[in-house]
Amino acid sequence: MRVVSLVPSLTEAVALTLPGVLVGATDWCSHPAGLDVARVGGSKYPDLDRVRALRPDLVLLNVEENRRGDADALRAAGVPVRVTYPRTVPGALTELAELLAELGAPAEPSWLLAARRAWADPPRLAPPRRAVVPVWRRPWVVLGGDTFAGDVLHRLGVVNAYDQHDERYPRPSLAELREQRPELVVLPDEPYRFTAEDGPEAFAGTPCALLSGRHLTWYGPSLAEAPALLADQLSRPVLAG
Repeated sequence: MRVVSLVPSLTEAVALTLPGVLVGATDWCSHPAGLDVARVGGSKYPDLDRVRALRPDLVLLNVEENRRGDADALRAAGVPVRVTYPRTVPGALTELAELLAELGAPAEPSWLLAARRAWADPPRLAPPRRAVVPVWRRPWVVLGGDTFAGDVLHRLGVVNAYDQHDERYPRPSLAELREQRPELVVLPDEPYRFTAEDGPEAFAGTPCALLSGRHLTWYGPSLAEAPALLADQLSRPVLAG
């Protein structure tokens, strides 16, 4: 089995569980450390010629991270693809288990079993906090409803102010965000790299939790430590101005 992954979290999952199966990954696939496979460009704009040259038995993609046109082009070239789209933690755990079994894993890996245990009873903010969750700025983009990251936060006691919005990633103005009067602003460090110096100043007077974007948005081995790590970060917000 030869697998090319265009999804960083799946790259980590396959590389740790089935060493030797992964033959290609994107330039953004940073985990596990020291990963030594062919690189095929970015998630959004992979070099499909390089992907095909690796003679993969399967290419892994994700609805949100990759373009449909690339999936269609690979299929048209006779390359099997698998497109993932988890929108909840249980959904992610199920998709991971099914994928790894399909790739030849004899049993669920220890990290996946640990993730199931960790998410069976995760720590929660008490009381729950109503929050806005920007994932980009210039322009501002926030988490809406029906997203994996949104479900992660919900399970940790965060009430997303935009959870019922018609769009999954609304683009409100900063004035609109402030008008929500959130109790908490959640600022992950990816896809936009929010930091203590870049983000909280826009919400002066409102507690801002700086979160690990990898643990918030990746579905793979990081899920095992995500509940404890994210809960700790949510409990230690910073305050600007």
